[in-house]
Parts: sequence; structure tokens; C-alpha cells
Amino acid sequence: MDTDSDRDLLSDLPQSIIESILVKVPLVDAVRTSILSRKWRYKWAAITELVFNDTCRTSGHDKSIISCNLVNFITRCLFLHDGPIHKFELNTSYSPASPDLDQWLLFLSRKDIKELIIDIGEDDWFRAPSCVFFCPKLTHLVLVRCELNPPPNFKGFLCLKHLSLQQVIIPPHDIEVLISSCPLLESLTLSYFDSLELTIRAPNLKYLNLEGEFKDIRLENTPHLIGISVAMYMTDDIAEHFEQCSGCNFDKFLGGVPCLERLIGHIYFTKYLSIGNEQGNFPVTYQNLKFIELYQVSFEDMKELLVVLRLIVSSPNLEELQISSSSITTTTDIYDLEFWERDWPADCTFGKLKIVHMTDFSGLPHEIAFIKFLLGHSPVLEQMIVAPTVYVTDKVVKMLIDLLTFRRASPQATVKFIQEPL
Repeated sequence: MDTDSDRDLLSDLPQSIIESILVKVPLVDAVRTSILSRKWRYKWAAITELVFNDTCRTSGHDKSIISCNLVNFITRCLFLHDGPIHKFELNTSYSPASPDLDQWLLFLSRKDIKELIIDIGEDDWFRAPSCVFFCPKLTHLVLVRCELNPPPNFKGFLCLKHLSLQQVIIPPHDIEVLISSCPLLESLTLSYFDSLELTIRAPNLKYLNLEGEFKDIRLENTPHLIGISVAMYMTDDIAEHFEQCSGCNFDKFLGGVPCLERLIGHIYFTKYLSIGNEQGNFPVTYQNLKFIELYQVSFEDMKELLVVLRLIVSSPNLEELQISSSSITTTTDIYDLEFWERDWPADCTFGKLKIVHMTDFSGLPHEIAFIKFLLGHSPVLEQMIVAPTVYVTDKVVKMLIDLLTFRRASPQATVKFIQEPL
């Protein structure tokens, strides 16, 4: 009779528990468990998550040999695998040849793949084979540096919830069709696209991340968006396009997202929103918006300033505001400081605003007036942090005096002036 000390308790665990253990170690180590005993020979072959990265490569200095060994390891793992594969991730600096990658993806398309992540070699691109578009159970798709051409008979990813395309070459019309063909899509990331005019239609979309050279962005039928992050890069072509734009970009982009909770706008975002935006009634109220972060806002540009004011006035439950000012000063216009008393009512309040953080502060008249406006209309403000740009030295003392003398609507509000050393 076997005693408790003789029993192999680990080998007798249910396969589901063994799998949950194996997926938490590097795949190369999971495969090595096959040498433990006869029982363990093919335990690894049933795990449903396969992650291949540079930990799977052999040691050495010859890149071609390392790449060849990695390709052989992936091929053996796939063809020895028994059962469904729900997740396949390839994240490596060693690029496989196109025939190998095509073969793997064809194999995966027949294995109930749900999560597919491909990110290979920083200088290498691949063309996604048509079989990628025929994975009916796909819920998570991440592709980096690839060329996508949806086939004519593509009917959409009906189960896809997360889509991330980074440095992907795809016809503009096809990307709009791809997005609208994912009825359950909740998270969308598009990075490093060039001169793209984009209309997004995604009724279940919750999170949107955009980065690249966008000429125009329109959000249609995106009523459930709660998180947006946008970084826009400027070229001469896009700047010329901005000058010729008609309509209100603010309304096109933010006019249909009433559930928004978090907004991050990087470089040129407020510039883009300012095109066509006029002071007046604000038709949308963002009741759930609690956090706004805006980068490189030009306080010399009244149109950009109006965008900032429109956002915070339309967000009655805003709790935290972070703004960095643009360090580029080019205007010679006379500042209309009466604007703050003339165009904004005295009873305007930010009843939930607790934290304000301003960086790259230059002490421009409208920057000073904006801070004064916030301090005087935020009754529950707890902390305001002001950090001047490192290039401003002669105005520091005056700015500090101004900040300390401004009226504060909140008795507990503290103002911190932080100056970074050169």
C-alpha cells in the first residue's frame, strides 16, 4: 500500500489546476515539465494559453540561429498541442519568416483562438493572412507593425471586445468597416496612423485610445464611451487641413459621449477641438466626467482657452483637473482680460473640483486669470499645484505673490508652487 509520502499529489491534481499553474510560468519551463515523469510528459500540451517571447529563445550571438531555434520551438509546441488554444501571444525581437507565421495563424484559426497578440521585431513588418479574419471566437486582437487587408467575404468579428492596431497599414475605408463590424467592441486602440480621417461607429465602445496624424475624427453612435485618450501629431499637411475645416470639431468628437468619465488630451488635442468651436450654449453635459488631463494648452489662443472652459463648465462633477501649458509663445495680441468678468457669470461654480495641477506655467495673463478663476469658483478645492516652466525665472516671485493673494472659495484649499531646478 502506498503511503502518503509515496503518493505524487501534484500529478494527481485535476488538469484544470495543473493548467492554472503552468500558465503562470514561462512557456519554455512549462514544456520542460515533460521530463518530470511519464504522467507529466504531455501535461503542458493541454494548456490553453501559449505565450512566446524572448525567454523562449536559446542563448547565443548569431541572430539567425536564435531566430531559427525559436521558430522550431513554436512550431513543435503548436503541432504537439492537444485541444483548444484560447490565447496565443508572440512578442519577440526575432522575426519569423512569413511562411512560418502564416502556418501558425492558419493552425490557430482552427483551434478556437480567442486572444491573439502579434508583436515581432521593431524593424520588421508582416502581412496578416486572410485566415486571421475567420476566427469566429476571437475576443481580443492586438497587431503591431503589420499589413491588413480584410477579404471581401469578411463578415466581422462578432465576438471581439478588444482591438489594438499599432503601426498597421490598412485602407482608411477598411478600418472604419472593421470597427463597425465588431458589434461587441469595448476597447479600441489605434496608434501611429498617418493622415487618417476617421469615423468611429461602435455602440458598445467604452475605452478609446488614439495616437497619430489624424486629419479628422468623428465619433458616431458611441454612447457608452467612458474613457478617451488622444495624442495628435501635426504635419504641414494636417495643419493646412485644419485651416480648411468646416463644422465644429468639439461637437464631432465629444458631442455624443454623455457617459464620459475620464478624458486625456495630449499634444494638439485642444487645438483640434478649438476649430469651429464658438462660445455659447453647451448642449452636452458630462455628468460622469471626473478627471480631465490636457497637455500643451495654448493660453494665448482664446479658442483653445474656450475649449478648456467649455469642458470644465460642462462637467459639474469634475474632481481633478491637470493641465500643462504650451511653452511656445507667438502671439502679439492684446489680452482681453475683461473676458473673465464679462463672459463668465459670477455664479459659475465647480462644486466637486478638489485637485488642480498646472505644469509648464509661464505666467501669461490668461494663465494667471484662469488660476484666479478656478480658485474663486471651486468651493471644495483641496489642493492646487502650480509648476512653472524651467525657462521662466524673472517672473517667479510675482507669480508666487499673485497666487497667494487670490481669493479662495474653499477655506481648506492649499496652493503649492513647485519650481523644478534647471
